[in-house]
Amino acid sequence: MIFTPLPLTGAFEVLLEPRKDARGFFSRFYCEDEFSQHGLNTDWVQMNLSLTRGRGSLRGLHFQRGAAAEVKLVRCLRGRVYDVIVDLREGSTSYGRHVGVELDAERRNSIYIPEGFAHGFQTLEDEAELQYFHSKPYSPGHEGGVNLMDNDLAIDWPLPPAQMSERDENLPPFKEVLPL
Repeated sequence: MIFTPLPLTGAFEVLLEPRKDARGFFSRFYCEDEFSQHGLNTDWVQMNLSLTRGRGSLRGLHFQRGAAAEVKLVRCLRGRVYDVIVDLREGSTSYGRHVGVELDAERRNSIYIPEGFAHGFQTLEDEAELQYFHSKPYSPGHEGGVNLMDNDLAIDWPLPPAQMSERDENLPPFKEVLPL
């Protein structure tokens, strides 16, 4: 695996190193030893799957607070998405900054998201299916979010926004969200 640091400290794009032959390829998506060598989380307690329909659809920006704060490893299994993370870590030198990575099922890349980040994405095709590894179980009492369309964040979504849940539309702007 190839771990490429992103501009926000602790976040990585993870690329596969497939071994190919005439039949196809084999590659590791996760290796405890390699993640550990990079100082990354190796304890995954929950795996989730999401399917989002409609090109331009938006999900997020979601996070978990306190004891439920989680590390995520996110990969696109079908389609493509523009995946965005926002640093909400109190005292971080990149607090309030965001970075976007295109996750592509054909490219098979993933994004490693440390604790203290909000996460969301926009579908770039008619259907996108994402797989999430989580370091902590989901806790409804600890969830929070930041509005995807917040002018202060100024996220440059690649497509005009299409569908969004009512919950996500009503998330607070960045300046109203307490640091994690």
